[in-house]
Amino acid sequence: MSEDNPTETVETGPAEVNAIPNGKGHDAGEDITGSAKSPAAEDSEKETVPNSTQNASPHRTENTGANLPESQEFLSGVEDKKTTRFTDFEGKTSFGMSVFNLGNAIMGSGILGLAYAMANTGVVLFLVLLTVVAVLSSYSIHLLLKCSGIVGIRAYEQLGYRAFGTPGKMAAGIAITLQNIGAMSSYLYIVKYEFPLVIQAFLMVDKPAGEWYLNGNYLVIIVSIGVILPLALMKQLGYLGYTSGFSLSCMVFFLISVIYKKFNIPCPFVDFSFNGTTSILNTTATDPGGEENPACIPKMANLNSQTAYTIPILAFAFVCHPEVLPIYTELRNATKKKMQHVANISIAVMYSMYFLAALFGYLTFYGEVEAELLHTYSRIDPYDTLILCVRVAVLTAVTLTVPIVLFPVRRAIQQMMFPNKTFNWPRHIAIAFVLLTFINLLVIFAPNILGIFGIIGATSAPCLIFIFPAVFYIRIVPKEEEPLRSVPKVMAFCFAGIGFLFMIMSLSFIIIDWTSGTSKASSGH
Repeated sequence: MSEDNPTETVETGPAEVNAIPNGKGHDAGEDITGSAKSPAAEDSEKETVPNSTQNASPHRTENTGANLPESQEFLSGVEDKKTTRFTDFEGKTSFGMSVFNLGNAIMGSGILGLAYAMANTGVVLFLVLLTVVAVLSSYSIHLLLKCSGIVGIRAYEQLGYRAFGTPGKMAAGIAITLQNIGAMSSYLYIVKYEFPLVIQAFLMVDKPAGEWYLNGNYLVIIVSIGVILPLALMKQLGYLGYTSGFSLSCMVFFLISVIYKKFNIPCPFVDFSFNGTTSILNTTATDPGGEENPACIPKMANLNSQTAYTIPILAFAFVCHPEVLPIYTELRNATKKKMQHVANISIAVMYSMYFLAALFGYLTFYGEVEAELLHTYSRIDPYDTLILCVRVAVLTAVTLTVPIVLFPVRRAIQQMMFPNKTFNWPRHIAIAFVLLTFINLLVIFAPNILGIFGIIGATSAPCLIFIFPAVFYIRIVPKEEEPLRSVPKVMAFCFAGIGFLFMIMSLSFIIIDWTSGTSKASSGH
């Protein structure tokens, strides 16, 4: 790939986003997108600069930087063997900060439900599923980066435009917006319900008498204005590397506490309400005959009615795809290979954290584990200081993830509504403010909307992880380079098929759930 050649790069002025020097020495009449004869392809025929004539006159393109669309200023790198142009700014974010940012984007509140997932699949089956999903996520990022490298565009929506014209751009933008608004709502939902309980436990208030500081609605607004909004107003994602690092360290604290508690809580455990002196005698793990208590033996493989729900939970455990390209744009000395390393390290770190958290959470409570792990600890002792600190840490991590998730939504809205506008602080601030206000209103006045976001998540997440990267790849990589029957394209077809399978599975489980009146699946979203 041409971008793997950073030694020869020369910074010149920004060029029009669609004017992409091919760098592969194609003939003058040849279209980069090859077979992709869509509205986008017709445009690119007019706008493509296949030979390097324009590269000889960098001054001519320098002036266009002022009136470039802000989303493209921020997100495109036009690359060629001789010149690398980054519109707006050169990537300045270090490798480590990029790993923190992507890791934070992956790490959602889902980690709290993984022990429950393991209880319903068994240790071995869980490990197999988690491994498969991690590998698929990494492959998906590879497809996105390959597309981005071929056309020199680093915006998800613009890849959609290049592959399918305006419908592709709108589909990508809407999927990112819905997916991430759903994620932000669920994070603020956690703040609304967990924060008052934590404050209540710290203050040892058994029966709250309507104090304002124990009202989740007030707390969620305070957190949004005091913490999330200032971070969401940053111009670049790179600045959030420090908060992402802190957020991940909170999750490491959560993990260490889960491991520590495993060796501290006897099995089978006793609920706080029955925790009198008499019951302590029964908490040994062996029966009087010296046999191990069957409730304290981990299951290696376990299939039950809940197993099916855990597959979608795991499938979406590594959703970070809307954030990949913005982070790629800001990476210092960015190459496709370097960004793939960032992604692989982030996924590997999250993979090990997910597995350890699930394993030790499961080995603490076995079949008694709840869909939300921390609630299970509270059943033993609601005033346990360590668990209260862990809850604060999880709340902090979840709060600090919201600004990272907000960035791609703002970009998607700009790409869809203001595609040709330059960067503008008032608009940048207004979009963040309106988004946060909207999400706060949802969380405060429409808590039942989470069920609807379950459905949105079940449709948008498979699109962003599996279907879009695969379909964009098939459309964007020229046929001359990879025919439709070549191995990479056949793999991409299969990958899109897996996405449709996950989507159908998730939706059918949610619908079965709704009709049968249980709400187990909703706990996974």
